[in-house]
Amino acid sequence: MNRPLNLILNIIWLVFGGLWLAVGYFLAGLICCILIVTIPFGIASFRIAGYALWPFGRVVVDTQPGMGVFTGLGNIIWFIVAGVWIAIGHVLTAIPMFISIIGIPLGIANLRMIPVSLLPLGKKVMDSGEARSLPQYLPAAQAGYR
Repeated sequence: MNRPLNLILNIIWLVFGGLWLAVGYFLAGLICCILIVTIPFGIASFRIAGYALWPFGRVVVDTQPGMGVFTGLGNIIWFIVAGVWIAIGHVLTAIPMFISIIGIPLGIANLRMIPVSLLPLGKKVMDSGEARSLPQYLPAAQAGYR
């Protein structure tokens, strides 16, 4: 997509749900940062909050393609404690967005947040143009996570 269209979609997204999603992720990040053990979950939640605030023109890529043991264990814990519920929330908020023509891209963006909300550790949010230029991120950028 081009930049003006991304800007328009991001502004519409911000007004119709992106702000509340970002606030929710930010508050979850603050709660996670209260305990030392859950700080990685808080950092991941802040990363998702930034993506939820302005998703169009950005992609989520793996920073650790081989995923380490602690990252994998952390993702399993996140999946059980929070990921499933957040994914259900994304699906439930995407359904009404699909009702109108203008809401279809917003619903798709909401559904594209599910993978990072299920397994956030070991992920990075990048500009889609920047991700396409890096050879190690080409498979994720070509998979359509825009």
